[in-house]
Amino acid sequence: MLRTINFMGVRNIAFGVTVLLTVLALFSWFHKGLNYGLDFTGGTLIELTYEKPADVTQVREELVKAGYHEAIVQSFGATTDLLVRMPGEDPQLGHQVAEALQKVGGDNPAAVKRVEFVGPQVGEELRDQGGLGMLMALVGIMIYLAFRFQWKFGVGAIVSLIHDVVVTVGILAYFQITFDLTVLAAVLAIIGYSLNDTIVVFDRVRENFRVLRKATLIENINISTTQTLLRTMATSISTLLAIAALMIFGGDNLWGFSLALFIGVLAGTYSSIYIANVVLIWLNLNSEDLIPPAATGKEVDDRP
Repeated sequence: MLRTINFMGVRNIAFGVTVLLTVLALFSWFHKGLNYGLDFTGGTLIELTYEKPADVTQVREELVKAGYHEAIVQSFGATTDLLVRMPGEDPQLGHQVAEALQKVGGDNPAAVKRVEFVGPQVGEELRDQGGLGMLMALVGIMIYLAFRFQWKFGVGAIVSLIHDVVVTVGILAYFQITFDLTVLAAVLAIIGYSLNDTIVVFDRVRENFRVLRKATLIENINISTTQTLLRTMATSISTLLAIAALMIFGGDNLWGFSLALFIGVLAGTYSSIYIANVVLIWLNLNSEDLIPPAATGKEVDDRP
């Protein structure tokens, strides 16, 4: 028989760690602010292809010499393809940068594959719609859990998810990682991952209320979390290994996406144990909360 781990025995220490991480993340978020990418601020994207493998550092130096100090140069797909991102509101900026690179190409000239311009108004709309989409996802999750389990489970899951998002975004803000649409997609994926992890524990807690009738809520949570621990660890470790491979081999374009996922998976694994469960204790969940409400109205007696 698996030995029960007393997870909730250190819940007060975990609560202190949670508060500290959340406060630091919020301070970083509001003090430094997010380093929004061109998807949200507007700017120009230029895709270049070279005859030979391109040197990212050399291309960046050439742009600085040409007067484009804010250019971001990244590898894209093959070693001969590069992406150049430039902030600015001039629709012709992309063609000017492309011409400057073509002039200094030497024996490895650059060919322009595409030039895209995103206006600041479009970027602002994307940012607002992304934030609205995240809020709608959280509200939808809470409604689902309220019907699927009970409203106390919904509150616990939402508090856990908010913690995961705040910590992830706060760390990205502290290190000024570019926040673009791919990172926003990673944050939404974190919500789904963390929710799945939390529901597994919640489902076992609900089942054990029927099996462990004499156990207290804390004993139930410790047993339920221990029973699902192997599944949680296997899922988290395998996911982190896949994300680590993406961070190492995915290139600059996927760095922010994979980093956000890595932080979010760690935060989600922690919060499913020490935040979602602790909220259930604060709300004093009991077996009576899981009993369906009695039917109202008089029952019709069909007996003769």
